[in-house]
Amino acid sequence: MTITPGPPSAPPTRRTPLDLARGIVTGAVIGSSLAALVVGTVLEHVPLLVGGLAVPIAYGLLVLAAGAPARAREAAVVPRTALAMIESLRATGGESSDVPVRFDLTVAPDDGPAYRVESTQSVNLVDLPDYKPGGIVVVQYPPHRPWAVKLVKRPTPEWEDRAAAARIDSAPGPVLADEPPPGGTVGGYLTLLALLLGAAGVVFGFRAELFGPEDPTDRPPSAAGPADPGTSSTTIVSAASGTVALGPGQSLFDEGRLRPAVDSLTKGDDKKRQALTVVVQDRLLTVVFTPAGSQAPGFDLDALPYPRIPALVREARTTLGVRSPRTWQLTAESLSGALVLRVGVTGIDGTASLEANGHGEIVRRVSAR
Repeated sequence: MTITPGPPSAPPTRRTPLDLARGIVTGAVIGSSLAALVVGTVLEHVPLLVGGLAVPIAYGLLVLAAGAPARAREAAVVPRTALAMIESLRATGGESSDVPVRFDLTVAPDDGPAYRVESTQSVNLVDLPDYKPGGIVVVQYPPHRPWAVKLVKRPTPEWEDRAAAARIDSAPGPVLADEPPPGGTVGGYLTLLALLLGAAGVVFGFRAELFGPEDPTDRPPSAAGPADPGTSSTTIVSAASGTVALGPGQSLFDEGRLRPAVDSLTKGDDKKRQALTVVVQDRLLTVVFTPAGSQAPGFDLDALPYPRIPALVREARTTLGVRSPRTWQLTAESLSGALVLRVGVTGIDGTASLEANGHGEIVRRVSAR
């Protein structure tokens, strides 16, 4: 029996609007979930981490549930059986007894024209010699998916007899793939775009926590204007020490900022306490008071040269050879009897410092090393 191919079948429509929409939603879920896991880890935000894990799981279950009726209908469809001629075959890999083999077949249905299709099948090494170019095999495929061709390894005696007696002429292209492509050019781009937008949406939503306002350590003290009246600060005072922590956007090295912060630690004292040391960082002030009854050398907080301090810090940041300074700190003490101010700066080039007397006059410099 000779089967002559008719006009080649047109490739079936692979992508529908529903497929494109599903690809977009899938991309958005993947992108937002990955971003949520990364952002949640960086910010130590537990609800975001949980959401990054729960959303893809819930979406996967939803997809499975939504596709269950279609899978049930497809399983109920009786596949069509046809003869096919092996045009060529090529093993594509495999390190076990079953190797994937890429078949180029001419399929000849009983009720339609023959067509070409490529299909990958797993074939046992023992059975591989049975498949040769020009050989006739029995295949099955769903009626609505003629490209999803599968070899029938144990056909019925009737189909075995037909295969033994049949002769099939090669069909011209186009060659159909055994599975629809995952998305095509447009669908793939839409999925990728949705993935990027989903990730960007999560990052944008938490941009304040991730990037925060402008870090005052990235600008010189003189560039920072006075803080808004409503900005936050925290003051803690005990018998041994006092602390003032400013909120974002403020700096103790701004003009006129340090003196009120120091005064807030001694407000209400009938007799202002002496200070053992004063440490000033950009947004943190710490004063260690001289213990009552102690003979430790202290100094009056009013003796600090407040107007000179911003200039001293600016001098240390710009003239000691430290590029891109990251942190700076002023320490005031009078352990040697005289009030001494030291400004230390740390950056990518190392650490540098300068020393000033109680009048704010620089008496010593130590460049970066």
